[in-house]
Amino acid sequence: MSESSIPDVTETPAWQELEELRDSADIDLRSEFEADPRRAESFSFEAADLFVDLSKNLVNEEIVTALLSLASSVGVEQRRDAMFAGEKINVTEGRSVLHTALRRPKDASPELAVHGQDVDRDVHAVLEKVYAFADKVRSGEWKGVTGKPIETVVNIGIGGSDLGPVMVYEALKPLKNERLSARFISNIDPTDAAEKLGDLDPETTLVVVASKTFTTLETLTNARVARAWLLDGLRAKGAIGEGQEAGAVAKHFVAVSTALDKVEKFGIDPENAFGFWDWVGGRYSVDSAIGTVLAVVLGPKVFEELLAGFHAMDEHFRTAPLHKNVPVLMGMLNIWDNNFLGAETHAVLPYDQHLHRFPAYLQQLTMESNGKSVKWDGSTVDTETGEIFWGEPGTNGQHAFYQLIHQGTRIIPCDFIAFATPAYQTKDGDQDVHELFLANFFAQTKALAFGKSADEVRAEGVDESIVPARTFHGNQPTTSIMGPKLTPSTLGQLIALYEHIVFVEGIVWGIDSFDQWGVELGKKLAKDLAPAIAGDEQAIAEQDGSTRGLIEYYRAKRER
Repeated sequence: MSESSIPDVTETPAWQELEELRDSADIDLRSEFEADPRRAESFSFEAADLFVDLSKNLVNEEIVTALLSLASSVGVEQRRDAMFAGEKINVTEGRSVLHTALRRPKDASPELAVHGQDVDRDVHAVLEKVYAFADKVRSGEWKGVTGKPIETVVNIGIGGSDLGPVMVYEALKPLKNERLSARFISNIDPTDAAEKLGDLDPETTLVVVASKTFTTLETLTNARVARAWLLDGLRAKGAIGEGQEAGAVAKHFVAVSTALDKVEKFGIDPENAFGFWDWVGGRYSVDSAIGTVLAVVLGPKVFEELLAGFHAMDEHFRTAPLHKNVPVLMGMLNIWDNNFLGAETHAVLPYDQHLHRFPAYLQQLTMESNGKSVKWDGSTVDTETGEIFWGEPGTNGQHAFYQLIHQGTRIIPCDFIAFATPAYQTKDGDQDVHELFLANFFAQTKALAFGKSADEVRAEGVDESIVPARTFHGNQPTTSIMGPKLTPSTLGQLIALYEHIVFVEGIVWGIDSFDQWGVELGKKLAKDLAPAIAGDEQAIAEQDGSTRGLIEYYRAKRER
């Protein structure tokens, strides 16, 4: 593309109208709700099984209309259709973006064929292979080298090969096989592997090494550490002797990779390697073979339901008109908050303990995707991009950082997520604990929206000197997302919802949301620094003063 191929979004009539509305609208949520008793109804939507209330955002109908006009003017619908069709919208890598194809039903019509590839056939061939393997492990047919069935599946990956699987496992843990459990190793810090493997029995442990190219430094380092742990443990038990190492590795290691030669060289039978394609980005891959650990421990049926949830949200995003399209509406509200109201961060606050890793998952999905300063044609962006996503589960966060959201000086849009039915029905005497929990969920969005005026504080008889400290200004934007229950399907819907929100934002900003060149430089420098850290004097001398000083401190203080 030429540098002039993407117009300056800030010069569009829709953007300029939004700037005028920002300067004139002066949204006050108390006044908006008092003036329009049906505001909540007008700004609430359903997407698959999710109910989404946008009414406590700092918008009115005129602003939403202008936001949707902006979405149309930058071609959100056309780019969306291009993505679903398999066009190469990941321009810096020359790739299609087809994570949505990973969850198409087997009998989807019309069939999806892209650049000569029968995508549906290939996706379901891999799924069937993963499911067949999962069934063998779950039934006990697949056994370790000593004939014992597998009890623990250790997933070794990093980034999308870890954050997605661990988040889904934690979210759906009540559904896991009673005999099986999962652990996840990602960090190259030796502590991670040491603590995750330390109390396991190598005879009943299966390791899944997840690396598309089978070259990821952290993953391959940890895989070699795990292989050494396995073989040392089996030797110590007398379970294997000289020359039996290869057979042991083949029984206890499988791979998620397409680099079959490297997989075989490591000692894994290529028949036990499950592949995916270059049109699946790591942070969009949990519903691919990267989810092998989930299919094994949670079961193929659960994984199928997860995929069906993804697909349900895909269909909503693909077919719903813009004014009812929840990913589009939420994406454009993020544009409003970020680019017009000056918000820099975005909190995601799940009121479900099983979603405690969801904010961490979203950090990669959102910030690796949209943390860009150039557009997909190589020109500089026209406006701010990429909010900082963060969060913790409620009610824990209420006793930590909510103070800043309620009474601080920054605007912090928040997404609150909850489910009507809990995984565990618990009572404290006559009190339904889930209802007490949800009372906090409802109360927080109400307090953030409407606050508490100085007059209301005075009416409580508070000493005048502390009235200002007890006043809540309110008018903090929130979105409430509710579902009937946290199931594989609703989890898939929730993940896909945020995938498509990221997409919408990226189109408005004109950036390629599907590459991640920003992670490469530090990784390369880490490899280049290895000789200096090991003591190569010439390599040390070549470093800048700060890096050299840090390396010298390390070498002086390291205990061996």
